[in-house]
Amino acid sequence: MADSPGCCRPCATCLLCLYSCQWITAKKEKKKGLKTTKCDYSWFLFLFCVFLFTLVWLYFTIIILNDFHNFNEFIFKQRKLWLDWSLVLLIATAVLITYSAVLLVLALCLQLCGQPLKLHWLHKTLLILTALTVAAAFTGLGIKWAEEWRSARISLQATGPFLHIGVVGGMTLLAWPLASFIYRTRNTGLKVFLLLVYCMVMIALYLAPLGITSPCIMEENQLPPKPALVGHRGAPMLAPENTLMSLHKAVDCDVQVFETDVMVSADGVPFLMHDEELIRTTNVQAVFPERAALNSTTFNWTDLQQLDAGSWFLERKPFPTVQSLSAGDRYQAAKQRIPSLEQALEAAKQSNISIMFDLRPENHSDYQSFVNATLEVILQSGIPLQQVLWLPDGFREQVKQRAPGVQQVYGRKRLQNEKEPLLHVNLPYQDMSSEEIRQYRQDNISVNLYVVNQPWLFSVLWCSGVSSVTTNACQVLKEMKHPIWLLPSSTYLMIWIVVDCASFLAILWAFLLLK
Repeated sequence: MADSPGCCRPCATCLLCLYSCQWITAKKEKKKGLKTTKCDYSWFLFLFCVFLFTLVWLYFTIIILNDFHNFNEFIFKQRKLWLDWSLVLLIATAVLITYSAVLLVLALCLQLCGQPLKLHWLHKTLLILTALTVAAAFTGLGIKWAEEWRSARISLQATGPFLHIGVVGGMTLLAWPLASFIYRTRNTGLKVFLLLVYCMVMIALYLAPLGITSPCIMEENQLPPKPALVGHRGAPMLAPENTLMSLHKAVDCDVQVFETDVMVSADGVPFLMHDEELIRTTNVQAVFPERAALNSTTFNWTDLQQLDAGSWFLERKPFPTVQSLSAGDRYQAAKQRIPSLEQALEAAKQSNISIMFDLRPENHSDYQSFVNATLEVILQSGIPLQQVLWLPDGFREQVKQRAPGVQQVYGRKRLQNEKEPLLHVNLPYQDMSSEEIRQYRQDNISVNLYVVNQPWLFSVLWCSGVSSVTTNACQVLKEMKHPIWLLPSSTYLMIWIVVDCASFLAILWAFLLLK
């Protein structure tokens, strides 16, 4: 075994055996004369690339958690199976990143100890499978969930300055095994190549902050007001969605708008329901098994009132927060029924909050009658019309004529030469850049973005100056007093200089110490 002043012989032997999956004693290794070949170095490079690949996937996993409830709903719609797939994703990602990270640490320790890098064929196979799994995950993301690439770009606006510090730190630590390898190898061409590549990467990293832009790099006195909260179907982490309990829980979270979805029953009663089928959020399969797959609008109001709209919430636990509900909240949730729009308007009027809704399904042959029935309920409810935010595009002009006080909210960006200026827009958070948000704010256009659940995303949009956000997690965002990424430009400049100087000195020390 090669002499390794930084490693005791038993430790070096253990590292070699874990990496090679063989128990090779010092005597046997010396007899075999094991050395690291070019093929072994190629596998080490592959291991390093797989680790970086899985690390990037871990970052994506954390980012897409904001929207994962939509994925759970999509799977339920397709397979009628409810499962929190985010847990499956996190566990699988944790296994992959842990495996590749442990192997990489073993390889780096072996290099520092002067031991051969003989990766076992089993590890090679598992590394290939890891790379293929992550590649398949990225491919699936690009095909089925392409908007998450835009989510990742938004996240980099917040995490960019901090990721830069982490990458500089990681590359600085890499200087130690690199210096050890350079001083041991006799291949001059390889030495020069590795040093040039490493130096170019480090110079690029040192200068990277010149190209990093983040809306949260600003002085605190420049920070826009905190965005108002819009409860997505109420407070669905605390109560069954689109129920009166959910509305009241949203009021407790200080939301200013209750966002919901309206359908109209067969006998003309508007009621709150998101899905076209009743299976996910009611016990329709138990009460009307032969009609369970029918559209919600085929049921009359008497039938709908027989359905339990709360027990599913306790059974399926659509959010982890369900487990921490009090006994009183559980009892109340189990008693929920499908509310009518009239009941929701009365609750909103008493709570002094606005109500914003979609009218579904838009492609229904009787959609105009749905609009008329909904308008009739609004006008008879006595709620101030300025508290009603109208989202549906169908028959919008008719709505303006019959209820001119209703606030019109558009699900699109403004157009050039717009005849009537937009005052309110409601868009996915991926569809607007920070620059567009600032421009709309300067033009006094209210911008609401959906669905924003994670504090990191709320922080970016807060710094950008968005007017309001639709959220499932009103209880979390309510408690935020400042954006978590807020960083004064002078502080960031100082951190940048300190980190780069410390990195340069550490790299210099590594090469001088190991010489």
